[in-house]
Amino acid sequence: MLGCWRAASAIAAGSGWWAGCLRGRRRLSMAKSKFEYVRDFETDDTCLPNCWIVVRLDGRNFHRFSEQHEFKKPNDDRALQLMTKCAQTVMQELEDIAIAYGQSDEYSFVFKKKSRWFKRRASKFMTHVVSQFASSYVFYWKDYFKDQQLLYPPGFDGRIVLYPSNQNLKDYLSWRQADCHINNLYNTVFWMLVQRSGLTPVQAQERLQGTLAGDKNEILFSEFNINYNNEPLMYRKGTVLVWQKTNEVMTKKIKLPKEAEEKEVEVTRTRTKVVALHCDIIGDQFWEEYPEILAEDG
Repeated sequence: MLGCWRAASAIAAGSGWWAGCLRGRRRLSMAKSKFEYVRDFETDDTCLPNCWIVVRLDGRNFHRFSEQHEFKKPNDDRALQLMTKCAQTVMQELEDIAIAYGQSDEYSFVFKKKSRWFKRRASKFMTHVVSQFASSYVFYWKDYFKDQQLLYPPGFDGRIVLYPSNQNLKDYLSWRQADCHINNLYNTVFWMLVQRSGLTPVQAQERLQGTLAGDKNEILFSEFNINYNNEPLMYRKGTVLVWQKTNEVMTKKIKLPKEAEEKEVEVTRTRTKVVALHCDIIGDQFWEEYPEILAEDG
């Protein structure tokens, strides 16, 4: 009888456990509506297990974007540093990224082989990386291009490639760094011919047609007194982002026993941060210094 009285009271009041049950049943019936069949049209895009997941993004039509925003040629430190800042933001948001590599208007993000992030759905990997990167590019633009207004939003496209072995992944990153060297050497000579020799872009392109790396180095040295090997590593090698433990010294106010006033003391804390490196990743030295990147439990 007492239970019936509670039920009647709850219904009369329009609240309580009985009304809650009724609302729950209504929500359940709505979730199982006749329209739910449309979910069957979704495709399964789960990435294969035990594979490195690489998301590479590129600037869309960045040749035009760099011209309209007056990027310095052949390299603009502001643009390169902004790209790296955006990539660091992506890594900090998506901690399953083991390493990232960037050059020019592209960045590659490598997710761990055993990552279960979003059930390894390719669309989630790609959309989260690209959207986080693009929004960060707009957000941090003013920090690097203080005197240059952002004229229109930049665009980035992305792709996903799976690599089953550690060697496959190392070869992929080596390919991107080799591409960085080839492109930068060409661009460095090209823009020297245009800016300092007065050639038109078409004439500079014709001058470099068919030349090898040695020929380009010779042009730089003999005509412009530039030793390409002395160019900044960021230009020649690109940027590698890794997780690294760093010690941070912070000032903290504490109150010591038997003392009336607080005192400032220095406290050292160890934090894991995303660090930018400009180094060779084609040889073995880098991988020997950072074995945790390829570790199976990583």
